Amino acid sequence: MGRRPKWGRQVNGVLLLNKPAGISANDALQKAKRLFFANRAGHTGALDPLATGVLPVCFGEATKFSQYLLDADKRYRSTFCLGMTTETGDADGNVVSTSDASGVTEQQVRDAMEAFRGTISQVPSMYSALKHNGQPLYKLARQGIEVEREPRQVKIYSYELLRFIPSADSADNLPRAEIEVHCSKGTYVRSLAEDLGKALGVGAFVEKLHRSAAGPYHEDDSITLDELTEERGEDRAEVLDHHLLPVDSPASGLPQMTLDDDTGYYLRQGQPVMDMQVYRLGDEGDMVRLFLESGEFLGVGEITDDGRVAPRRLVK
Repeated sequence: MGRRPKWGRQVNGVLLLNKPAGISANDALQKAKRLFFANRAGHTGALDPLATGVLPVCFGEATKFSQYLLDADKRYRSTFCLGMTTETGDADGNVVSTSDASGVTEQQVRDAMEAFRGTISQVPSMYSALKHNGQPLYKLARQGIEVEREPRQVKIYSYELLRFIPSADSADNLPRAEIEVHCSKGTYVRSLAEDLGKALGVGAFVEKLHRSAAGPYHEDDSITLDELTEERGEDRAEVLDHHLLPVDSPASGLPQMTLDDDTGYYLRQGQPVMDMQVYRLGDEGDMVRLFLESGEFLGVGEITDDGRVAPRRLVK
């Protein structure tokens, strides 16, 4: 039997998708992959079905650099509903408990938020995508299994109250806190909500969640699945390629080094190479983006202790 032909075309670049509510990050990825008729794609950091906003989708060679986005800071806007807790920590879960939160004031919320800025410890939710013995925690949680989770250190660079809605102004008599947070990788906004609710003594869950930025990408530059679908219409998938950001954009925070053709040739053979730029860039970090003088992106390299650049992840 012959080899099964590979589905799709070779597409390289990053699509900045604005994920809608109601579908998982993987569902959004698969829809984008079909629209672009791409043979290889991956998303960079899950968003729950409840959540909307920035979801970078890496196609082809860009998947090699997705780790830089997984490790990047994120920005979110969220609405915390006070006076109630749910199984999942968000609006998709069953209600576990209710409390009288009618007395909670805006100043109390602001004061309680103070404790959650800077470096803090979070216990990951059982409804997170973290794995235990190869199984995602949320799958275990749905089976009624709870396992011990180690607290993790995360950084909260900013955590601001945008608007407080007292219980008297809400239809269900539950106050809301609309917040904005800039945080490090691994931060769970639902844990921020739950911990704030505990600090106030009334419980809380995430009612709405929107990711406004991920690493170098901002929501202003994103596009929706509906917009992509309408633009493509009956045309070939190539009509959408102008939306793709460069393959190296996930690693855009790394310093850039330009190599001549001869040096680039040896680097592509897997050999560390010498270049005077190493001494200039060494103070900016160990990893660099590598380009040819023509502007062609080669990949990412590491500055070694002996002053050379070793290839670490190259594009084909």
